[in-house]
Amino acid sequence: MTKAKIDGGFVPSGQLQLGVFFQGVNSGTVWKTGESGSQTGFESFRRIAQTAERGLFAAFFLGEGLRLREHLGRPHALDVAGRPDAQTMLAALAAVTSHIGLVATQNTTYNDPADLAHRLSTLDLLSGGRAAWNVVTTDNAWTGANFRRGGYLDHADRYIHAEAFVDTAKRIWDAWDDGAIAASGAAADWAAPGSVRRVRHDGQHYSVDVVPKLPRSAQYRPVLFQAGDSPDGRDFAARQADVIFSAHAKFDAARDFRRDIVARSLKACRGANDVKIMPASEFILAATPQEARDKKAWVRSLQIGPQQAIAYLEQFWGRELQGYDPDGPLPEIDPVVEETSETRGSGFHGAKARQLADQWRAEAKEKGQSIRAFVSSKTSRGDATFNG
Repeated sequence: MTKAKIDGGFVPSGQLQLGVFFQGVNSGTVWKTGESGSQTGFESFRRIAQTAERGLFAAFFLGEGLRLREHLGRPHALDVAGRPDAQTMLAALAAVTSHIGLVATQNTTYNDPADLAHRLSTLDLLSGGRAAWNVVTTDNAWTGANFRRGGYLDHADRYIHAEAFVDTAKRIWDAWDDGAIAASGAAADWAAPGSVRRVRHDGQHYSVDVVPKLPRSAQYRPVLFQAGDSPDGRDFAARQADVIFSAHAKFDAARDFRRDIVARSLKACRGANDVKIMPASEFILAATPQEARDKKAWVRSLQIGPQQAIAYLEQFWGRELQGYDPDGPLPEIDPVVEETSETRGSGFHGAKARQLADQWRAEAKEKGQSIRAFVSSKTSRGDATFNG
């Protein structure tokens, strides 16, 4: 049977690939129940990775947090603050799994391309060709303050810098020929002469002059994931990524997103099927539909309690709102006009923040939502939640 094509020549494969995201440094992590286990101990990671592998999942995914989460200048005590380094944890998981892909989120802004390419190659070789890299960028000063270079990267330069970074990493992975390593001790050289090439890059933010130390893995190079949804992020993904994370839950929006990525991929001289898309979903499972609904409400109550709801608004208001009732209406007071400091890290200031506040107040009033109900709806996956 011939498979139907959509715009641009994309042909659905007929296969569904599943990945599991190990919750960590965000408000979605439910840590207050005994069954959630440790958020830093290896056993929790091992249990989920092996369970996903038994279920034939394609990937085990870890996010990244380069700083201790802060809120209004203080450590954010409501959520999990941090967890072990992703690549170290995935290397340990490689020893207790056999087939599942191991995805590490790594930042192009605060890494060196030659060093990161080497570390990802190491994970790829140790796992038998199962490593993947979720490429992220950062321009904010509150993360940059943890590093010698600080928050030096202009917002508009994020993907320009990331493009050069990923291009350099790919050249490093491509520097070894297939079959470069001697097949037996009878060979004169461990690596065949001329089979390894030097890689040079001289750019605005870094310079590289390296002869890569590691050969190719069984999958040639790590798989590249990306999650940016801005026009620049989509262009970057269409040029560089193998897989894109998507938050489009509505069918029409998801179809339009696929068509857009296909068009951008073709413009980048890639094939219509070269970039896979994995939409984010949440599963709430129980013995009966009613139990599943009750469980969903319980999970949301743990994710967005009274304190979390107020703290969420404070990120965008840029000021303390502790005097407001979580079960009352959104604050009538406007966000602060000044730029947020690097310790606050709300990312919204001035007219943009006030415009957002006006929009949210009108939306909550129209729906009759309290602060807690509004924040719960804003942070929910909505149509991407499967409940049953």
